[in-house]
Amino acid sequence: MSDGAPRARSRRILTFAARRLLQLWWFELALPKLGLSSITARTRERRIRKIAEEFRTLAVELGGLMIKVGQFLSSRLDVLPPEITSELEGLQDEVPPVPFPAIRDLAEAELGARLGQVFDRFDEVPVAAASLGQVHRARLSELDAADNGLADVVVKVQRPGIDQIVAVDLAALRRVAGWLRRVRIVSDRVDAPALVEEFAQTSLEEIDYLHEAASAERFAESFADDDRVYAPAVVWERTTRRVLTLEDVTAIKINDTDALRAAGIPPADVARVFAEIMFDQVFTHGFVHADPHPGNIFVTPLPRTTDRDDGPGGSTPPWRLTFVDFGMMAEVPTELRAGLRALVIAVAARDGRAMIEAAGEIGVLMPSAETGELERALSQLFERFGGMGFAQLKHVDPREFRDFGAEFGDVMRSLPFQLPERLLLLIRSMALTSGMCSGLDPEFNVWDAVEPYAARLLDEERGDIVQDLAAEALKSAGLLWRMPQRVDALITKADQGRLAFDTSRLERRLDRLEGVARRVVSAVLFAALLIGGAVLVALNPVVGTTLMVASTLPLLHALFAGVLGRR
Repeated sequence: MSDGAPRARSRRILTFAARRLLQLWWFELALPKLGLSSITARTRERRIRKIAEEFRTLAVELGGLMIKVGQFLSSRLDVLPPEITSELEGLQDEVPPVPFPAIRDLAEAELGARLGQVFDRFDEVPVAAASLGQVHRARLSELDAADNGLADVVVKVQRPGIDQIVAVDLAALRRVAGWLRRVRIVSDRVDAPALVEEFAQTSLEEIDYLHEAASAERFAESFADDDRVYAPAVVWERTTRRVLTLEDVTAIKINDTDALRAAGIPPADVARVFAEIMFDQVFTHGFVHADPHPGNIFVTPLPRTTDRDDGPGGSTPPWRLTFVDFGMMAEVPTELRAGLRALVIAVAARDGRAMIEAAGEIGVLMPSAETGELERALSQLFERFGGMGFAQLKHVDPREFRDFGAEFGDVMRSLPFQLPERLLLLIRSMALTSGMCSGLDPEFNVWDAVEPYAARLLDEERGDIVQDLAAEALKSAGLLWRMPQRVDALITKADQGRLAFDTSRLERRLDRLEGVARRVVSAVLFAALLIGGAVLVALNPVVGTTLMVASTLPLLHALFAGVLGRR
């Protein structure tokens, strides 16, 4: 990019933003104050759609990070109207490839050697070209192949000058975010500077191929014991921040249903396993592939062996899902997982207030949020659909879902509501998962896939309650049980000091206190066993019933120990 190109690029982005903000001010603020709100309302949908179309054109012309911005905005259903998100959702991250000489020069500079010395073969025509980089097939030299145990690889090379383009684009976006912070109708609903910083972090990670290589290895380690999942090996000797060399794992694209059937692989089975694996990433590993589109997932047929448990129902299939492109990953940190857990439990309990509290814990609602209207909308949601199981929801008239979705979306967009970037990546991942599975199996219902994980979280919550109760009971029991001995030790020390008073009455009272303490311990144990059994009886009838029956023993001691002791 020439010296004048960065300024021209930044000027185009800022000019576009300034004009649209001026238009927003005129129609949404100035005209209503002049009593012309009807004009604003009548033209709003057409104006918004035109802005989205113009931005799409700008993104395609500029490429670089602006393509990513368009994709990012297309998923911001929380803060943007559907006229914008629907226009941008088809924006593809595919651009004309960089001429091979420029790719060759960059790769050789990064690797410190000529491509002919490093690779036995390097295809000049790329397999794929995107806004940030492009991918070429190659074959390692004999020495590297022997060291790594593989020969065929794919080499991902950054587009020359992409670092400078990303820096220019981020600087322009930060400036626009500063403008938006001063527009009250925007700042009341969204923290624009924070969103830009979150987007910047994700973008900078995506152009750091060392980060992507580490993510690929971490993903592979997460599923090391799962034969259904595979990730390509990293050739670290031929990997730098701008060049990434991976094992070539190309196979059947996950959405190629004709090729799947030709290989004897039912697409519906692929949909089920794919959904299970994606939810495993969210709820078990806390590390999620955030860009699971068809080009990033292959179905690899495996030779049938006698030790494989082939077939449906959770068994290991005679094929595996191979993931590639780990530049965009979603972390699920402990605090976010706790918030998601609280949210799932609130949904299961149909508790709108608890859902709002969980949303605040996750960071979805801004502090200025007035949640009364949202709580009413959630109550309406539970009244309409709350009595239905996950499987029943697919029998509801889709038009009812659509109508309620429109009403609910208006409420959400009226609130200072935003999705943190990490949560946004999760939602993007789950949305792509649902769409992919529906394409593979028209009868697929994503709620059926998530239900086992929701049930497991509820079971864990119940288990935590029982464990906390048992721990508290044991703590109290230990304290009360040791109390007489501690007092007795104190009296012994007093006797050794030859204190001149009669302790016989005190000792008699301590004997009674010891009896009371033991009865209190029995009462606490009775309560713990009874409540624990009541909680567990639905999950495990045998254990639950046993605990409830066993609770009668400390109950009898608590009731009759004092009577028997006085006889």
